[in-house]
Amino acid sequence: MKIKAICRHEIVYKNGKSPLAIRFTHQRTHKTVSLGISVEPHYWDKDAEMITANCPERVILQSKIDSTLAIYRKKIQRLEALDMEIDFTNLFDLTAKCTPQLVDSYLERQIAAMKQAGRINTAIKYTATRTSLVKFHPAKLRFEDITPNLLVDFETFLCGEGNQPNSIATKFSVLKAVYNKAIADKIFLCKENPFVLYKVGKHWAQTRKRAIHKEDIQRLIQAIPPVTRSPYTEFARDIFLFSYFSAGINFKDIATLRYNDMEENRIFYRRHKTGKAMTCRLHPQAKEIIAKYTRSEVILEDYIFPILDRHIHRTEQQIHNRVHKVLIHINRELKEWSKRLGLATNLTTYVARHTFATVLKRSGVNIAIISESLGHSDLSTTQIYLDSFENSQIDAAMQNLL
Repeated sequence: MKIKAICRHEIVYKNGKSPLAIRFTHQRTHKTVSLGISVEPHYWDKDAEMITANCPERVILQSKIDSTLAIYRKKIQRLEALDMEIDFTNLFDLTAKCTPQLVDSYLERQIAAMKQAGRINTAIKYTATRTSLVKFHPAKLRFEDITPNLLVDFETFLCGEGNQPNSIATKFSVLKAVYNKAIADKIFLCKENPFVLYKVGKHWAQTRKRAIHKEDIQRLIQAIPPVTRSPYTEFARDIFLFSYFSAGINFKDIATLRYNDMEENRIFYRRHKTGKAMTCRLHPQAKEIIAKYTRSEVILEDYIFPILDRHIHRTEQQIHNRVHKVLIHINRELKEWSKRLGLATNLTTYVARHTFATVLKRSGVNIAIISESLGHSDLSTTQIYLDSFENSQIDAAMQNLL
């Protein structure tokens, strides 16, 4: 593509001046972009493609021409670096995208999009990363400013702020994802990706597996609630047991279960964390728990458990806030149950999931798939292992949960 400055002699304004423009030529096709300035035609040197030396406004006009030419030439270089075809469409599309963008502004838009899509938990992680990044680097940070040295400094800062290893790893994972998405969106030209040299995964700490034995499950079932108790005492135990008897379903998925998610002796739902379609057989104990909380008049759209109200909790943010609030109460009461039973492990809804997986392992379900899966620090990998079970395998193993 050829670009040059021109004076449009065919157009003459009332003041005797003609407009100046940039002409682009590609495959014998021309495109002209006005510079927004004009000059008397005799002050234009057509051969040199510049303002003549005797023009009174030469410095100002030529500066405008030179800076604009430099911008477009840089954009052509950027297209070449990105291995993109140099044509009018890409050049002027890139013009819109290549306005210098700050990391903070880009993160802000990503967070807004996540909230709009209902990805509240992910938005919270991105917000935490954004807050730490702004605190670490109050000045305007461009993507081009992110280097291996800056990442090391950010790590040191997070450690100084008291962040635990997994918290640091999460923030770096977010930053890496944002950086790579900005590259994909052609927000900036990446000459060398700093995350190739800086390994994010080194921060993940080994998470100790937390599970209890089948005998402890029996003790929990048979335990008599205390005389003085909170409204959540029995409910917390029921939710823990429902998770255990329902293939380790996590708390948010329990909270959003509706009656129309049940069909015969199975429940069907989609995991909020991964979007994966899930199903499991309803264990008799799970059926009893559902029956305990089934009201006299319900419709299929109603939530099964008294956590959410479809008339009140309508938006993803409202659902997230309510689930988070109830989960705090649930885990607090489960901790009290741990004390009553003298358990070395503090019960949480998450322990129910680990315990289910441990029982599967001890029941002989494909040890290569599940042996250490819930002990992995990367829980998404854990879920990939769990999702690979045949339903028949899980159903058979669930006969041995007690």
